[in-house]
Amino acid sequence: MSTPAGYQSPAVTVASTLPKRKVESSVLIVPVVTGGDENSDATARVLASPYLDAEAISEVQGALDALGAKGGAEQLTRVVAPSLPVGSVLAVGLGKSRDSWPAETIRRAAGVAARSLSGVENVVTTLSDLDLEAAVEGLILGAYRFSDFRSAKTAPKDARLRKITVLTPDTKSATKDAAARAEAVATAVATARDFVNTPPSHLFPAEFAQRAKALGDAAGIDVEVLDDKTLAKQGFGGIVGVGKGSSRPPQLVRLTHRGAKKNKKSKKVALVGKGITFDTGGISIKPAANMHHMTSDMGGAAAVIATVVLAARRQLPIDVVATVPMAENMPSSTAQRPGDVLTQYGGITVEVLNTDAEGRLILADAIVRACEDQPDYLIETSTLTGAQTVALGARTPGVMGSEEFRDRVAEISQEVGENGWAMPLPEELKDDLKSTVADLANVSGSRYAGMLVAGTYLREFVAEGVQWAHIDVAAPAYNSGGPWGYTPKGGTGVPTRTMFAVLEDIAVNG
Repeated sequence: MSTPAGYQSPAVTVASTLPKRKVESSVLIVPVVTGGDENSDATARVLASPYLDAEAISEVQGALDALGAKGGAEQLTRVVAPSLPVGSVLAVGLGKSRDSWPAETIRRAAGVAARSLSGVENVVTTLSDLDLEAAVEGLILGAYRFSDFRSAKTAPKDARLRKITVLTPDTKSATKDAAARAEAVATAVATARDFVNTPPSHLFPAEFAQRAKALGDAAGIDVEVLDDKTLAKQGFGGIVGVGKGSSRPPQLVRLTHRGAKKNKKSKKVALVGKGITFDTGGISIKPAANMHHMTSDMGGAAAVIATVVLAARRQLPIDVVATVPMAENMPSSTAQRPGDVLTQYGGITVEVLNTDAEGRLILADAIVRACEDQPDYLIETSTLTGAQTVALGARTPGVMGSEEFRDRVAEISQEVGENGWAMPLPEELKDDLKSTVADLANVSGSRYAGMLVAGTYLREFVAEGVQWAHIDVAAPAYNSGGPWGYTPKGGTGVPTRTMFAVLEDIAVNG
């Protein structure tokens, strides 16, 4: 099983020269470009590199020519170059030659290369000469594997990647810190992936809370865990209501990173993530087809926990408080029913018209609690609605919230390669949430704008003056298709990189 301290990533070393001695088990990853237009039949061309002399480049180029290798984006060709101190060379395509490449291109190239290297323990790469941080992130995320539940009979027998050497002419402390940052970010994403990939038989609310506490304790941050009795006593009606149908009671975890410097004015940020460890839909039960994907319904919570721990490990000079509600949504004789009325934390009453719209119920409680800390910013994320997938597809999160902060979060998300897209919250949608017996209904009577309706519901619980953004990752948090780039099948860790980059931006710019 995964260790409480989180995912154990390969060690990253920064070097300015190739290894001195030959290591047969190691692989050198080099970028190549297409020799002509994207559709050209020209052979891949090795990019010039200060780490490869003319003889080495000629040797690799000759091997690629002999194989008729192409340099299209993410195309791979593995060759032998006897003069180099590695067992083999893996050429990864970047597409048409240009002056510079976006970080995401390098990240994906590194990821697809790492995914192909089964059984390789050590890699060296010159991709870092194009973008060091993207190369490190891509290699670690591409090398990610989850085999905790494989028996000895089916477990992969090949070694996992253990060491990454990135080549760069500058090995000063700033460069090493950039590599360390990339390693920490990728490790956080992998930790979130581990949470999502752990089956609900082994990751139920109490266990999830304990693993979150172990991570927080290891990072030296304050952790508070509220059990179901405490939640009921303090009036967390949404979390308690959703968890009523399960034999495994709900929890609420609070993790606090205190990074603000004394006597300095810095911003306070609240994080909230949906932690439904499994979602059957409750009494409003889901169809059986693909219900097993609902093991990912705690993807928002996983990303939030990974992010606040990462903020602590990177010593961000701001206060970050994560409020993470955890419950299992099951049908039973004790489950809440369509038509029941519950009272959210803070006093708003809600008619539960659909028990499968449960995420917004636990999030609303957590939002109100988070706002009691008087944060400047609130970022919350969840696998909120199937409507996100209908509107934006499987890889594009929807970002809703306060317009200025929403746009800031979406822009940063696009910069880091998670591609969040700003979405509106039209005022007229609030009318769709009217109830005949309570303050609000948890769903509208319309089949349209489901993601925006859910965002409108959550907005009702955000305190006045708090800049707020919600990131809906219903599909982006879990890849149910084949792997691509640095993204494996299963948990993706989205939107961990977005949230951490936003925290860094707030730490610098307020």
